[in-house]
Amino acid sequence: MSLPVLPTYYYLDHFKEMLSFIESTYASVLDNEHHAFIQQFRHLTADEQCLFVRMTNRRGNVFGVSQLRYPEIGDVPTAIEGLRGKAFLSDLTKGHYVEWLSTLKKDSLVLIGREAGREDVKASWKKSKLIDFLVEHIPFDDALNHGQGHTFIVRTNTASLDFLLYLYFGKTAEDLKSFALRDLGIVRTNDAAQFKARFEDPTEARACFYYAQLLDRLAVTVASVFEMAVDALASGPLDGGDYARSLRDRAALAIGRFFEKQDQPQRAIECYRVVNAPECNERTVRLLYAFGQKDEAKALLECMIDDPGSDDEHHFAADFYARKFGGHRTGACTELLRAGRELIIDEIHRGEPEAGVAGVLRREQFEVYFAENLLWHSLFGLLFWDEVFESGQLHSGFDWVPHCLKDRSFARIFEHQIAAKLEAIREHKALPLILKAVAAHWGKPNGIFSWHAIDIEAVKSLLTFGNADAIAGILGLMTRDFRSMRDGFPDLMLVRNEQVSFAEVKAQGDAVRRNQLTRLRQLQSAGFEASIIRADYRFDTEQIYVVVDIETTGGWGASDRITEIGAVKVKGHEIIDKWHSLINPQRSIPASITQLTGITNEMVRDAPVFAEVADSLVAFMEDGIFVAHNVNFDYGFIAQEFARLDRRFRFPKFCTCAGMRRYYPGHRSYSLGRICSIYEISLDQHHRALCDAVAAAKLLNLINRRREQMTIGNAALSRGRLAAMAAGAGGTSSVRC
Repeated sequence: MSLPVLPTYYYLDHFKEMLSFIESTYASVLDNEHHAFIQQFRHLTADEQCLFVRMTNRRGNVFGVSQLRYPEIGDVPTAIEGLRGKAFLSDLTKGHYVEWLSTLKKDSLVLIGREAGREDVKASWKKSKLIDFLVEHIPFDDALNHGQGHTFIVRTNTASLDFLLYLYFGKTAEDLKSFALRDLGIVRTNDAAQFKARFEDPTEARACFYYAQLLDRLAVTVASVFEMAVDALASGPLDGGDYARSLRDRAALAIGRFFEKQDQPQRAIECYRVVNAPECNERTVRLLYAFGQKDEAKALLECMIDDPGSDDEHHFAADFYARKFGGHRTGACTELLRAGRELIIDEIHRGEPEAGVAGVLRREQFEVYFAENLLWHSLFGLLFWDEVFESGQLHSGFDWVPHCLKDRSFARIFEHQIAAKLEAIREHKALPLILKAVAAHWGKPNGIFSWHAIDIEAVKSLLTFGNADAIAGILGLMTRDFRSMRDGFPDLMLVRNEQVSFAEVKAQGDAVRRNQLTRLRQLQSAGFEASIIRADYRFDTEQIYVVVDIETTGGWGASDRITEIGAVKVKGHEIIDKWHSLINPQRSIPASITQLTGITNEMVRDAPVFAEVADSLVAFMEDGIFVAHNVNFDYGFIAQEFARLDRRFRFPKFCTCAGMRRYYPGHRSYSLGRICSIYEISLDQHHRALCDAVAAAKLLNLINRRREQMTIGNAALSRGRLAAMAAGAGGTSSVRC
């Protein structure tokens, strides 16, 4: 599909539209300088306006003149000179040294160094190192001569423009391409009927803009940029409100981490101490302790414990203090992990332990929902949809999350509405509100949750069986500080005997992150049971495997279709059930395929189409592992059929071909026919789905017996090592983890 052609003056028209919107919406924030810029722009010629807008639409402020060629501009050189004469453009100066070098390719940087007589410059260096080297060793004027700097120009008068763009988009890195992406149908925009100013206080707006620009500059990871950033951080505004403070905290953390990587810990500590942010305080404590300043570390920890900036900060400070100054040998995250329940899951679930744990828990009669962050985000978004999206809180068509969720003012602005809805939660009257929001707004884009991933049944179960006070408590925390609770929620929600609990799944070697620890403790404090489940990978005799084989009209999943599916269910080395169906592929079967499989067009003419058997196949799968010989072929075709129905097909996979290669090596061929012949497995109707599935199931049993033997052997070896260690310690185990 070809994209529509944008009108000749597309970018200019939208720029003018944006200026008018900003003038009317942000009147209380704009000052004389901003109004003067708007008037100066309006007095430019059409070509000058077009060129300036095109340059605005590109990253940075330094441009090569040869790159400025646009069809709507009749005379680019004249437009350049006009903009230069009206102070919208200028020549390169020393203040633009780093930015100019950043626009050049690596080979150009190397050439500048060598033409300036620095033979020690290395082409193998990273670009950031090359820039640092040139700035330190080569004067700006010399680099300008060797790098054809006279062919570059600089967009000036940018402070007012960048501020206006920030007001509109809420980001310093945005430009007018967003309009083009919207009108080309690539990016969706919200359909809010009215918009609210992102800022109403000019002091807050300027402070947020200041630190947003500082963070944007830190994307160029060269030393000179970070040296200047230290001064910018120290001299920046202090009275811009919560959101500006959070941006300042992020900048301090980024600058400090840079100096840590440069092995300058004291410089990093100086940066961290400019602010009072939980993450910066944590880094300060760790550095102070690591470099022997333990009394200072202890004093800071005590302050963090007495007056924490967040739950995360309190958990870190209390845990670190207990381990370093209180005699505890292990941290809270480690203790929580060790205290968790251990479940044996089949090793085939490596990489997806949540699915393996879910299968085991369902065998224990739990209802299991994959919850993580989506459950709580979707519940929050649906319950407070009107307040977040329908109350005029969005700021432009490109915004998906209102500023009040970023600056923690949401709870204050909607205090009464929030109280009423949380009371509905406590009185078990919130489900109709949720379902009404789903019906009214289904599919509308938003910045809180994804519709295609939402699990309404999980939401209904939580509201029906969950502790109502606990649910209201967690949602209340989210209304007060949504940003800090955007992640870390447990993987699974479990329901049994009309009781809701939560579980975070950890595989061998996984650590508990602090945000996960915080979320678990918040859930526990609210009144939920919330814990860790540790996955122990072994051969699981109770695991169900579904061995599948398909026949198709050809080998191309995007265009060919399935003609037959055969599946057998295996548990404990035994086939316990079978499933089979011919499938109408809704197209002709090639003669060569009929010759191979024996399946004719007449045989499938009255067979069900895939959509008619999809539910039956999924039900047969249960919590099984999808197994096939060359599994990606069969799995890919079936997943494609489900995709045509706008449904997901997602199960753990295991390949008997790869399994036989691993556990029974040495054969020249591992094709199904050849390997079955070697191990005397019957293939009476080879290339018919059920026959091949049964044969592959017998291969799976061979593999699983070998896997089971290895699991038993590994367990015996581990017991022997532990016994030897205990004996070496005089009969008392001294294993440290």
